[in-house]
Amino acid sequence: MRRDDRDEPFDDLFREIERMMNEMMNGGDVDFDSAGSVENGFGTDTHIDVHETDDELRVIADLPGVEKNNIDLECDGKSLTISAQSQHRQYDERVSLPQRVNEHTAEATYNNGVLEVVFESAEKSSDIALE
Repeated sequence: MRRDDRDEPFDDLFREIERMMNEMMNGGDVDFDSAGSVENGFGTDTHIDVHETDDELRVIADLPGVEKNNIDLECDGKSLTISAQSQHRQYDERVSLPQRVNEHTAEATYNNGVLEVVFESAEKSSDIALE
């Protein structure tokens, strides 16, 4: 009887995971030091989403375990710098913004490990008359 892949759609995935685990356990080249340490936390990527509309730009960043008073934000109109610290990790992220924003109208909220910063779009450049 021939096996139908629709019966077990994750079979190939589980085999691949098992192969990678066996490779790790049998002397594969795995550098556990680069996977993270106490000062870096687990993983090195901070999940950041940028949502853009005609009127505003919204940046959402996951900062689990960070206290609100340990977050510093800086914006120059073209990029947002997020600096934050928890007991287990230091976050230093620079986000290039897809459009110029008015950094003076920014509003930021932090709730349950999620930072949200909302910017108004910067005024469009005005024409310059050449005399």
